[in-house]
Amino acid sequence: MAGKKIRIVALLSGSGRTLQNLLNLQASGELQGDIVGVIGSLSGAYGLVRARNAGVPTCVIRKKDHPDVESFSAALTEQIQQWNPDLIVMAGFMCLYRMPPQFAGKVMNIHPALLPSFGGAGCYGHHVHEAVLAHGCKVSGCTVHFADNRYDCGPIIVQLTAPVREDDTPDSLAERVLEQEFKAYPLAINLFAQGRLRIEGRVVRILPK
Repeated sequence: MAGKKIRIVALLSGSGRTLQNLLNLQASGELQGDIVGVIGSLSGAYGLVRARNAGVPTCVIRKKDHPDVESFSAALTEQIQQWNPDLIVMAGFMCLYRMPPQFAGKVMNIHPALLPSFGGAGCYGHHVHEAVLAHGCKVSGCTVHFADNRYDCGPIIVQLTAPVREDDTPDSLAERVLEQEFKAYPLAINLFAQGRLRIEGRVVRILPK
């Protein structure tokens, strides 16, 4: 596989299914990167267990231990810098992270809908799938984007779609979208590792090999 192997730090708040998918692909050689550290925003996040089981260093930085988002973000930045990553991936991270200027274009997020629809503060997890069904959408999917200092607003890298069925529940739609998330995130990461992503304003150009 062409391209260098990059250093990745993952941020998470929950079960870590997205992280586990990346760890599995790392182990099989299909991910052009190594996860060198994982930060959890909750002490009980099962994603931290998954990381430890894979031998990945972990750290807990809880939002509630900080007086404001600036202090919380500063603590995240300090820990991330200790691991010296090329890329930071949000893998089910439910907190706003105000990143420093040097991280611009180096932080990715994945969202379980086709942005710019069904994004923003409060629109996460099953809330997204409930909204998609309530609006009668015929298609949903996932979006990998570069993160900025707002929820779900950065330039889009990859989008994959999933059909919405007449008998869908939020749970069944979530599983179908997750299948696409498991494809989209490693695709975006590998494109980054290959140096094939160029940000032009709000547009991400995918350069040829």
